[in-house]
Amino acid sequence: MERVTGIGGVFIKARNPDRLYQWYEKHLGIKRDNPSAAVFHWRHAEKSKKKGMTVWSLFPQHSDYFGAGPQTFMMNYQVDDLMDVLKSLRAEGVVVDPRVEESEYGKFGWVVDPEGNRIELWQAPSDRKKKSNGVKAKRRPAKKKKKK
Repeated sequence: MERVTGIGGVFIKARNPDRLYQWYEKHLGIKRDNPSAAVFHWRHAEKSKKKGMTVWSLFPQHSDYFGAGPQTFMMNYQVDDLMDVLKSLRAEGVVVDPRVEESEYGKFGWVVDPEGNRIELWQAPSDRKKKSNGVKAKRRPAKKKKKK
Protein backbone atom coordinates (compact mmCIF):
# COMPACT_ATOMS: atom_id res chain seq x y z
CA MET A 1 0.00 0.00 0.00
CA GLU A 2 1.29 3.43 -0.92
CA ARG A 3 1.21 5.85 2.00
CA VAL A 4 2.39 9.46 1.60
CA THR A 5 2.45 10.64 -2.02
CA GLY A 6 3.57 14.24 -1.45
CA ILE A 7 3.54 17.23 0.83
CA GLY A 8 0.02 18.59 0.80
CA GLY A 9 0.66 21.61 2.97
CA VAL A 10 2.80 23.53 5.39
CA PHE A 11 0.95 25.42 8.11
CA ILE A 12 2.62 27.91 10.45
CA LYS A 13 1.21 29.75 13.48
CA ALA A 14 1.88 33.49 13.48
CA ARG A 15 1.32 36.32 15.96
CA ASN A 16 0.15 38.51 13.07
CA PRO A 17 -0.67 36.38 9.99
CA ASP A 18 -1.45 39.34 7.69
CA ARG A 19 1.83 41.09 8.46
CA LEU A 20 3.77 37.84 8.07
CA TYR A 21 2.05 37.11 4.73
CA GLN A 22 3.21 40.56 3.57
CA TRP A 23 6.79 39.80 4.67
CA TYR A 24 6.84 36.47 2.81
CA GLU A 25 5.45 38.11 -0.33
CA LYS A 26 7.88 41.03 -0.25
CA HIS A 27 11.02 39.08 0.61
CA LEU A 28 10.40 35.57 -0.75
CA GLY A 29 7.78 36.18 -3.44
CA ILE A 30 5.15 33.87 -1.91
CA LYS A 31 1.83 35.33 -3.05
CA ARG A 32 -1.52 34.23 -1.68
CA ASP A 33 -4.01 32.70 -4.11
CA ASN A 34 -6.76 33.74 -1.68
CA PRO A 35 -6.81 35.44 1.74
CA SER A 36 -5.74 32.31 3.61
CA ALA A 37 -3.20 30.43 1.48
CA ALA A 38 -0.61 30.28 -1.25
CA VAL A 39 -0.83 27.24 -3.50
CA PHE A 40 2.12 25.67 -5.28
CA HIS A 41 1.03 23.49 -8.21
CA TRP A 42 3.13 20.55 -9.38
CA ARG A 43 2.97 17.24 -11.25
CA HIS A 44 3.92 13.78 -10.05
CA ALA A 45 7.32 12.64 -11.31
CA GLU A 46 6.23 9.09 -12.14
CA LYS A 47 2.79 10.07 -13.46
CA SER A 48 3.34 13.40 -15.22
CA LYS A 49 -0.36 13.80 -16.08
CA LYS A 50 -1.32 13.58 -12.38
CA LYS A 51 -1.51 17.06 -10.86
CA GLY A 52 -0.67 17.90 -7.27
CA MET A 53 -0.50 20.95 -5.07
CA THR A 54 1.04 22.08 -1.83
CA VAL A 55 -0.81 24.64 0.29
CA TRP A 56 1.23 27.10 2.36
CA SER A 57 -0.79 28.90 5.02
CA LEU A 58 -0.40 30.99 8.15
CA PHE A 59 -2.74 30.46 11.11
CA PRO A 60 -3.40 32.73 14.11
CA GLN A 61 -1.14 31.98 17.07
CA HIS A 62 -4.13 30.93 19.22
CA SER A 63 -5.44 28.39 16.65
CA ASP A 64 -6.14 24.91 18.02
CA TYR A 65 -5.95 23.39 14.54
CA PHE A 66 -2.48 21.96 15.31
CA GLY A 67 -3.75 20.25 18.46
CA ALA A 68 -3.67 21.24 22.10
CA GLY A 69 0.12 21.42 22.55
CA PRO A 70 2.64 24.20 21.88
CA GLN A 71 3.24 23.09 18.25
CA THR A 72 3.91 26.11 16.02
CA PHE A 73 3.77 24.39 12.63
CA MET A 74 2.08 21.38 11.09
CA MET A 75 2.89 19.35 7.98
CA ASN A 76 0.11 18.04 5.78
CA TYR A 77 0.94 14.93 3.78
CA GLN A 78 -1.09 13.83 0.78
CA VAL A 79 -2.33 10.23 0.62
CA ASP A 80 -4.41 8.37 -1.96
CA ASP A 81 -6.60 6.40 0.48
CA LEU A 82 -6.93 8.13 3.86
CA MET A 83 -9.07 5.50 5.56
CA ASP A 84 -6.74 2.66 4.55
CA VAL A 85 -3.66 4.57 5.74
CA LEU A 86 -5.30 5.44 9.09
CA LYS A 87 -6.37 1.81 9.60
CA SER A 88 -2.81 0.58 8.96
CA LEU A 89 -1.30 3.20 11.25
CA ARG A 90 -3.71 2.28 14.08
CA ALA A 91 -2.72 -1.39 13.66
CA GLU A 92 0.95 -0.35 13.97
CA GLY A 93 0.28 1.43 17.28
CA VAL A 94 0.45 5.00 15.95
CA VAL A 95 -1.65 7.59 17.82
CA VAL A 96 -4.51 8.36 15.41
CA ASP A 97 -7.15 11.02 16.04
CA PRO A 98 -10.51 9.21 15.82
CA ARG A 99 -12.00 12.20 13.98
CA VAL A 100 -11.96 12.33 10.17
CA GLU A 101 -13.28 15.40 8.37
CA GLU A 102 -14.70 15.42 4.88
CA SER A 103 -15.40 18.56 2.90
CA GLU A 104 -15.29 19.85 -0.65
CA TYR A 105 -11.49 20.03 -0.20
CA GLY A 106 -11.15 16.32 0.50
CA LYS A 107 -10.78 14.06 3.54
CA PHE A 108 -8.57 14.96 6.51
CA GLY A 109 -7.21 12.84 9.32
CA TRP A 110 -4.52 13.36 11.95
CA VAL A 111 -1.81 11.34 13.64
CA VAL A 112 0.77 12.19 16.28
CA ASP A 113 4.45 11.33 15.92
CA PRO A 114 6.54 9.99 18.85
CA GLU A 115 7.59 13.52 19.85
CA GLY A 116 4.01 14.77 20.07
CA ASN A 117 3.82 16.60 16.72
CA ARG A 118 0.39 16.57 15.14
CA ILE A 119 0.49 15.62 11.44
CA GLU A 120 -2.38 16.07 9.01
CA LEU A 121 -3.08 13.49 6.30
CA TRP A 122 -5.09 14.65 3.28
CA GLN A 123 -6.87 12.76 0.55
CA ALA A 124 -7.69 15.21 -2.23
CA PRO A 125 -11.20 15.09 -3.68
CA SER A 126 -11.51 13.14 -6.91
CA ASP A 127 -12.60 16.32 -8.73
CA ARG A 128 -9.67 18.37 -7.38
CA LYS A 129 -8.91 19.80 -10.83
CA LYS A 130 -12.08 21.88 -10.61
CA LYS A 131 -11.33 23.11 -7.08
CA SER A 132 -7.56 23.72 -7.06
CA ASN A 133 -7.85 27.46 -7.66
CA GLY A 134 -10.23 27.95 -4.73
CA VAL A 135 -8.31 26.22 -1.95
CA LYS A 136 -9.03 27.53 1.50
CA ALA A 137 -6.58 26.21 4.05
CA LYS A 138 -8.48 27.49 7.09
CA ARG A 139 -11.36 25.06 6.94
CA ARG A 140 -12.29 25.02 10.64
CA PRO A 141 -14.94 24.23 11.68
CA ALA A 142 -15.82 21.62 9.09
CA LYS A 143 -18.84 19.41 9.45
CA LYS A 144 -18.48 15.67 9.25
CA LYS A 145 -20.56 13.89 6.66
CA LYS A 146 -22.79 11.34 8.31
CA LYS A 147 -22.60 7.77 7.13
CA LYS A 148 -25.87 6.34 5.90
